[in-house]
Amino acid sequence: MPSPATPLFTTHERLWRDNRYVYPVISRRAKGLSIGVNLNPDMACNFDCVYCSVDRSVPATVRSVDLAVVRAELDALLVLVVSGGLWAVPPFDRTPPELRRLNDIAFSGDGEPTAAAEFPAACRLADELLRWHGAAAKIVVITNATLLQRPEVAAALAFLDDVPSEIWAKLDAGTEDYYQRVDRSKVPLARVLDNLLAAGRQRPIVIQSLFMRLDGVGPSQAEIDAYGMRLRALVDQGCRIRLVQVYTTARATAESFVTPLPAADVDAIARCVRALGIAAEAYYGPG
Repeated sequence: MPSPATPLFTTHERLWRDNRYVYPVISRRAKGLSIGVNLNPDMACNFDCVYCSVDRSVPATVRSVDLAVVRAELDALLVLVVSGGLWAVPPFDRTPPELRRLNDIAFSGDGEPTAAAEFPAACRLADELLRWHGAAAKIVVITNATLLQRPEVAAALAFLDDVPSEIWAKLDAGTEDYYQRVDRSKVPLARVLDNLLAAGRQRPIVIQSLFMRLDGVGPSQAEIDAYGMRLRALVDQGCRIRLVQVYTTARATAESFVTPLPAADVDAIARCVRALGIAAEAYYGPG
């Protein structure tokens, strides 16, 4: 059964004080504090997900990544977190005690982080600062898996294999039609699946799958069955899936016809994943 929602889960504000790139959030999937690093301040993305929480109607005010500024912002926020000072700052002073822990530095934000030319250097920067501050946290790459085949991205992920890290890679569909309806990308589902397979053969990965109601209707059983078949095929071909995160929308979405999937439906999909012998966690909408 779902636990009561924490209000902080529903507001992942990407603006923190005067920062351009770095922001703190309390994350339901991280089960604590996640420090986000936005490498896509121009809001460019090769997905146009119907459930995206980025407001692309507002023009971007920052269009490039300055790694010196990223370093300064991340260093300052880590000082605040490691000292415990963040928990005295609204709205984080309302964080439940069990969530007052730094889980990760996450490359996420307003687009696909691996698309940024600065991504490899930013991974090294994050590791350096975590070590400098003695912070027991990991680096998380939240990716739509469309660009993992690029040599520079693969090299960055190989670097992360040697430090505490996780790849959270997206798979929202089992069929091309539903994938295009939800993720709306020029990149075919086949490339996403190929990249998931290649990445998962190199290291265990986390699959993140968001399901929702579209015009009041959730995914069909045939779609869920096709999704399960994709997961099964990945595992059979050597992809090491450590966990599947089955979740639904908890914040405002790009399209008004998107609404959260009921908790019982989220649980049913998670059970389908577990029936494949794959670990799954369920995360619910606001309520």
